[in-house]
Amino acid sequence: RHLGRGPIAAMSTRAIRYLHQQRIAFEKVEYEHLEKGAEFAALATGSPLERTVKTLVVAIGPKRFALALVTGDRELDLKRLARALGVKKAEMADPEAAERLTGYHVGGISPFGLRQANLPVVMDEAVLAAPEILINAGQRGTMLRVAPRDVRAALNALDKSIYPSPDSW
Repeated sequence: RHLGRGPIAAMSTRAIRYLHQQRIAFEKVEYEHLEKGAEFAALATGSPLERTVKTLVVAIGPKRFALALVTGDRELDLKRLARALGVKKAEMADPEAAERLTGYHVGGISPFGLRQANLPVVMDEAVLAAPEILINAGQRGTMLRVAPRDVRAALNALDKSIYPSPDSW
């Protein structure tokens, strides 16, 4: 487990450098990236899908964006996300916008070390239930095992329920 000390050049992405600078403990987990998606990443790393976290880029107004962090086994409720952020509407950003804002390729988007800093981040409350999660490191096939409370603190993330409620199923 890397504790934010020592040489990191051999294992570096912007996300890893960010965690290093913040002195956040993490473990780098690599796998052969054959397809995009949390299900494949969970299977390839042996991590439970409910502990594999997706970083989703969402449009919340003209030229305004946010990140939503949700577990791989669930879908994002865009109406709940909009309410959590105090905006009228939220919709998924197109892949080109997501890549431009983050500086990462879709399938490897990390919430850390973004090209555009200070995007609001909402982490679903359920993400905090696990002692550790797997989240993208900013490169396809590279994940970070990290404590979700450290993720919330590093990103100054709101923790809100942003999954569809059971009565909307």
